[in-house]
Amino acid sequence: MKKFLAISAFLIAPLFTVAAIQKDVLSPDGKTRVSVAIDKTFNYSVFYNNQTLLTASEIDMALENGATLSGQRSKPKITTRAVNEVIISPVPEKRKRIPDVYNEITFRFQGSFGVIFRVYNDGVAYRITTAFKDSLIVKNETAHFKFSSSHQVYLSEVAARSNQDKYHTSFEEPYQVKRLDSISSKKLLFTPLLIAPENQPKIVITESDLEDYPGMYLAGTGKNTLSADLPPYPKKETVMTGEFSHVYVAERENFLAKTKGTRSFPWRVIMIAPEDKDLPANDLVYRLASPSRVSDVSWIQPRKSTEEWIISSNIFNVPFKSGINTETYKYYVDFAKRFGFEQVLLDAGWSDNNDLFKITPTLNMEELVAYAKSKGIKLGMWTLAMTLDRQLEPALNQFNKWGVDFIMTDFIDRDDQKTVNFYHKVAQACARHKIMLMFHGAFKPAGFNRTYPHALTREAVLGSEYNMWSDKAHPDHNLLLPFIRMTSGPMDYEPGLLSNGTVKTFRSAAENVMSLGTRTQQLAMFVVYESPIQLFSGNPSQGLLEPDFMELLGSIPTVWDTTIVLDAKLGDYIVTARKKDNNWYIGAMTDLTPRELTVSLDFLDQQNYEAVICEDGVHADRYASDYRLYKKQLKKNDAIQIKMAPGGGYVVRLKRK
Repeated sequence: MKKFLAISAFLIAPLFTVAAIQKDVLSPDGKTRVSVAIDKTFNYSVFYNNQTLLTASEIDMALENGATLSGQRSKPKITTRAVNEVIISPVPEKRKRIPDVYNEITFRFQGSFGVIFRVYNDGVAYRITTAFKDSLIVKNETAHFKFSSSHQVYLSEVAARSNQDKYHTSFEEPYQVKRLDSISSKKLLFTPLLIAPENQPKIVITESDLEDYPGMYLAGTGKNTLSADLPPYPKKETVMTGEFSHVYVAERENFLAKTKGTRSFPWRVIMIAPEDKDLPANDLVYRLASPSRVSDVSWIQPRKSTEEWIISSNIFNVPFKSGINTETYKYYVDFAKRFGFEQVLLDAGWSDNNDLFKITPTLNMEELVAYAKSKGIKLGMWTLAMTLDRQLEPALNQFNKWGVDFIMTDFIDRDDQKTVNFYHKVAQACARHKIMLMFHGAFKPAGFNRTYPHALTREAVLGSEYNMWSDKAHPDHNLLLPFIRMTSGPMDYEPGLLSNGTVKTFRSAAENVMSLGTRTQQLAMFVVYESPIQLFSGNPSQGLLEPDFMELLGSIPTVWDTTIVLDAKLGDYIVTARKKDNNWYIGAMTDLTPRELTVSLDFLDQQNYEAVICEDGVHADRYASDYRLYKKQLKKNDAIQIKMAPGGGYVVRLKRK
């Protein structure tokens, strides 16, 4: 009998050693519920109005010393809190005052691991934390996003490069639509990525607060599950020489990151959108990011800028030979001054790409700097990332001497830990020199713009430049960007092409570049697409022939006090209203389907407004540059009739009288 009791005790004991734990946390409005379960694995499920959005999705992290999150499941310390605050954004892409309202639950384990969940009305996020005394090496992170059935997924796949591994990309691929169970484990998918269930809210998966750690891609598993795939740390790097030389990883380590032992890892973000129009206005990524590390932000000045690279400086009606020379850039300065732009960007070619101190002989920088200063126009400078990394402090000192307060750095094409740290290094150096910046050949912002508000925007988008060699910057693509890419932060699309084509007439061509879609859609992008610095990519010589159009374009702000998405359908159309001071701007865009929409102005105050309206012309379906520009008096509760041609747009500026 004693022997039987001993055996029974042995069998029962493990059930009490790691007791199953389940904790639920609700969003402030009670509609979203996250259920966290700790048993054989650490997993979570997400529900909206009692509908299952994500089923039990595993979370784990493994360190080189053998410690794992899943191995520390017993007796966690569990704390909760409710937060209701307001973030004041110094560079407001969507709105100046950002409500930050959520419920939070934290699990802390004796083995120095922890997990934090936050549940908002518009999404869910979690992050892993560690509290080790010494530094650590992360071997692997498990982040699963598991669904109960095979939904449609809007995704961008990393395109394979013949001479580099799968983690090298410019983050500029078009979107595809696939069923979840068909997504290969061999293909890397960019985030943000959108899942579109038939009768449930849409979901966007991405990350925020990425620092000292690699970026997150996703891959399929064939089981209605998306799984994180992170680039390992570089072991050996090689320079790819050429016109735009860059560093790539020739060999990788068998771990993800070397980092400090006590820290928080990036947020894994799940946005929830019951209506399509909820996505373009979602700023969850910004809310989750670390607060600004720039104490004095008074020198940060969002603005519009010219950009000459897409049209190759191919201006006309001038008495000099256009190109990368002093006369051409003076012409751009005069154009900027006339139409309310604050900056002229000198893109690639103003110096030797591999040496920022070897100025192109046809360009007299001292003369140009003096001329721009006399007109009150700032200069911005393009840099090659590899060169900037090597010449960082001397180059920033030189830019300070010239009065340059904005730079772009390009051809990075990676997001492993070492590369992510490069972004922070450059941002910190630019902050010391009071220079704003943007990144090209870059991964998505992931909240970086909150932590470093002078990092005004970045690329990570298939934008206007693709019109030079393809039809990929298509209206169908353009109408997906606000719902997917823009949810991760501002994007440098570089709109404003003044030569425009229909599906029948469009031709991709360098130097004389046209958009596929109407002129008015190009104008509407300045309202619909978020970027605190907007680069106008059109030909200024064309713009000078249409001063009324350019004056309207030049008047559109780049930061906003308030944003309202009035109506939208994923990939089909969008109508966005934004307020700056006492004025409102409305921008609408459609895919290749012509549309007529009626929109109420009931969001206005009781004052009267003078409207300047730009809409597709009656021939825009055949001659895409056709538009109609006129004025009208409007007031609260009036309705506007928006009629858009295929690939068309609509813009109205409402000035309070």
